[in-house]
Amino acid sequence: MQLKQLPEEFKQALPILTTITAAGFEAYFVGGSVRDTILNKPIHDVDIASSAYPAEVKNLFKKTVDTGIQHGTVMILDHGHGYEVTTFRTESGYQDYRRPDQVTFVRSLAEDLMRRDFTINALAMNAEGVVTDLFGGLTDLNDHVIKAVGDPAARFHEDALRMMRAVRFSSQLNFQIEAETKQAIASQAELLTKIAMERIHEEFVKLMMGQAASQGVEQLISTKLYQYLPGLNERVSELRPLADQKFELANENQVWSFLAMTLGISASQVSDWLKKWKTANKIVKDVTEMVQLLTVIKSQTVSNWDLYVAGRQNVLDALAVSRWLNMPYRPDLLQQYDQLVITQKKQLTISGKELMQNQIVTAGPVLGQVLSYLEQQVVAGDLANEPDLLVLAAKNYVQEISK
Repeated sequence: MQLKQLPEEFKQALPILTTITAAGFEAYFVGGSVRDTILNKPIHDVDIASSAYPAEVKNLFKKTVDTGIQHGTVMILDHGHGYEVTTFRTESGYQDYRRPDQVTFVRSLAEDLMRRDFTINALAMNAEGVVTDLFGGLTDLNDHVIKAVGDPAARFHEDALRMMRAVRFSSQLNFQIEAETKQAIASQAELLTKIAMERIHEEFVKLMMGQAASQGVEQLISTKLYQYLPGLNERVSELRPLADQKFELANENQVWSFLAMTLGISASQVSDWLKKWKTANKIVKDVTEMVQLLTVIKSQTVSNWDLYVAGRQNVLDALAVSRWLNMPYRPDLLQQYDQLVITQKKQLTISGKELMQNQIVTAGPVLGQVLSYLEQQVVAGDLANEPDLLVLAAKNYVQEISK
C-alpha cells in the first residue's frame, strides 16, 4: 500500500527521515500516526523508528535531547518541533509486567515491529508513503479488528496495560477484539493489578470518551477487567446496562460524574472513590460538585446556591451528562446561573478587612462565618450586593449569633 498524499504533520517531519536515510540508515514513520492516517483520523504524535543507533542519530542533527536514551529514543529539535526517533530494538524480561528488563538495539525493521502490541499499530511508512505491513495490520484495519501481534498471551505478559489498550481501542475506533486476543485478556486479567493505577486511569478515561464507549464497557465486563477497576468491581450490576446504552462524554469530569450517578456513588463518596483512581484533586472537586448538582437536578429542586457552588463549566458539563442519565434536560439552569448577582465570593462589595475596620467583627472564625452568610444571602437574591446593606446585614447577623 502507498499513500499518495501525506498529511501535513508527516510533510513537516520528512526532512528528519531524509537526513537519516541519506546517511545510509533506514527510517520510517511508525505506530498510531500511520494507523490514523489510513483511517483518515487526526494525527496526534509523529513517531519515527530507525536502524540508526542513538549515537548515530545524534551525530546527524545539531539539536537533540536524550528523552529515553536507555530505550533508544532521541528527540530531534527541528524548527520549533520535537520529533522522537527510536532505534529498532528487541525487548526481553518484563518482570514487572510493564517495562522490559533488557533492550537490544537491532538493524532490522521486522524485529522491531514484532515487539509491538497490535497489528494495526505494527505498521511502518517510508518517506514515499509506502506502508510496510508484516502482520496483517492493513487487513485488520479494513475488517475493524483489534488483534495482538503474534501470541496475545505473550504480548500481555510483557505489558499488562496492553489489555486496557485493547479495550480502549475497541471503544475509540469502534473495532471488535479478535477472539484469541480477547480470550488472552480474560485469562490474564488479574495481571492488571501489576500496573500503576495512573496508567490504567488514562486508558479508562479515553475508553469512556470513545465513539463506541458502550462497546468498551461490554468488553471490560466480558474480559473480566472490570474486576480490577475501583468502584466497578463491586457494582457490575449497575455497570452492565451501560453496555447497551449509547452515551457520548466530552471530558474527564463528565466521565466520572456520569459513572458516579450510574453506579450510585454519592457526592460524599466521590473523593474516596476517585482517590483510588489516582485522580487529580481539581477533578475530584469538580466531580463532587457535579454529582451534587445532578442529584438536585434529578429531584427538580435547584437553587441559586447549587448552581453557584458548581460554577458555570460544571453546570454545562452536568447538563451534558444529564442527557445520558435520562433526566429532564434543563437549559434554563444555565440562564439561571448567568443571572446570579455574583459568581465568586470576591465579588462581594465588602471585604473582611472592611468589616473589621467598621468594628463589626474581629479576625477569627466568626469573620469567615459572617462572610459566608453574606455570600449566601446575595447569591439567593435575598440581599442586594451593596456595601451599606451588607454592613447592616453583617451587624444584624453578628448580634443574632451572639445571643
